[in-house]
Amino acid sequence: MDLETLLSFNWMGMMPEFIILGVATLLSLTDLFMKPDQSRRWLGWVGVMGIAAALISLLLLLKEPQEISILFDTFVLDYFAKSFKPLLLNGALIVMMMSIDYEPREEGKDRGEFYYLLLTALLGAMIMSSSRDLITLFVGLELLSISSYILAGLRKKNVKSNEAAMKYVVNGGISTAITLFGMSYVYGLTGTTSLNEMIPILNELTDSNYQYLMGLSFFMIFVGLSFKIATVPFHMWAPDVYEGAPLPVTAFLSVVSKTAGFIIILRIFLSIFGNTPYQNMEPMILSLKVFLAVLAALTMILGNVVALRQKNVKRMLAYSSISHAGYVLVGFVSISQFFYFDAIWFYLGAYLFMNIGAFAVLQVISNQIGSAEIESFAGLFKRSPFIAITFTIFLISLAGFPGTAGFIGKLVIFLSSFTTQAPMLVLVSIMLAATVVSYFYYFGIITQMFFRPQASEQRIKLPVPSMIVLVICLVATVLLGLFPSLAFEYYYQTIS
Repeated sequence: MDLETLLSFNWMGMMPEFIILGVATLLSLTDLFMKPDQSRRWLGWVGVMGIAAALISLLLLLKEPQEISILFDTFVLDYFAKSFKPLLLNGALIVMMMSIDYEPREEGKDRGEFYYLLLTALLGAMIMSSSRDLITLFVGLELLSISSYILAGLRKKNVKSNEAAMKYVVNGGISTAITLFGMSYVYGLTGTTSLNEMIPILNELTDSNYQYLMGLSFFMIFVGLSFKIATVPFHMWAPDVYEGAPLPVTAFLSVVSKTAGFIIILRIFLSIFGNTPYQNMEPMILSLKVFLAVLAALTMILGNVVALRQKNVKRMLAYSSISHAGYVLVGFVSISQFFYFDAIWFYLGAYLFMNIGAFAVLQVISNQIGSAEIESFAGLFKRSPFIAITFTIFLISLAGFPGTAGFIGKLVIFLSSFTTQAPMLVLVSIMLAATVVSYFYYFGIITQMFFRPQASEQRIKLPVPSMIVLVICLVATVLLGLFPSLAFEYYYQTIS
């Protein structure tokens, strides 16, 4: 590629990525030359400003009437990227702010590498949302994954953190190998890594032998990516990793990383397998929707049932995160029939605020009490009414109560999936039953906060960064629950 061709691209389309890369580089170099005993918390505020600048630059790019294509369509700023990048940036912004207050008791100093590793993980997720090529999709996936492995084991003196990092690396490596193997079949059959160039070739794959190989690729890619979003039976790493990782990392993995997992699933499966003919010449994603439906049902059932037995709130929220992946998969199954794309987008946005808010409360309690057990929340309403009421709103939103963003999210998934066909009726019924089961463990925490005697007389102090995080998440959770049209109007303006 000559210099003239290189300069001909509209590089402004990558401005958010350039800002994140620049800030991550700046933070890493600054941390390198700082003295070991110097506080590094101000690096977190620099990271917050960097993410905010990237978000502002993205909002300015939304006004572009046409999609921006760079490097021969390997990187695009299309409606898909414009829809999901704000979710990734908002989630990372809140987690970065949340991390400034994080105080691991076994560590005696700040860990500056957390801030720039979080930015590199965010960069990988953003690249995935704009990729229209298997190579750049995989590069983004690995950038996110490798940064996440390091973040999970950041508490080097903590045994559970070491265990979390090891399990995450092993499971992540296996999932990556399976995903890449599945991608190799697609490349071998089409001779290209470009998703756009694949479509006309895939439409002509009517030979049964080719369809068999594409079916094998479908299962391998979905199994590999199922590790990333922690669906049953590929979920076993999630509770241990979520419990052992630092709380801001757990919040990042449960929201931003999970959103990125669904981004790559949507990119690949709607582009490749939505255009591959299978039985009766219908798209492969329609022919194999029963497999996806069974996976969604098992994920919802196991996630909620096992969460009932948890006494550690961090593990409880980990299993809750697994069940929410099942709810999104229900929307994915309905996409294969009616293309209700907005339902998944809204649910991921609602889940972002209510789940990070719940982890932010858990971090405040853990920092000051030193425990994440459910008994630590006993009498919380008397010690800190604001935190107790805020946490209650996040929990009832996760449970799907009316007036909250979680209710609207489940409602749009339900409406997008509700048909007269028996398999979808069964799946929707399982979703409703699983939601009812979740009430028991969510309300178990609420019972501790309002109706159990105080575990101690210690007042809970709310640091300023945590206060900002809670207010942002609270306002967004309530606002999206009462006025969901605000989000949908943004979505439809983006894709128009």
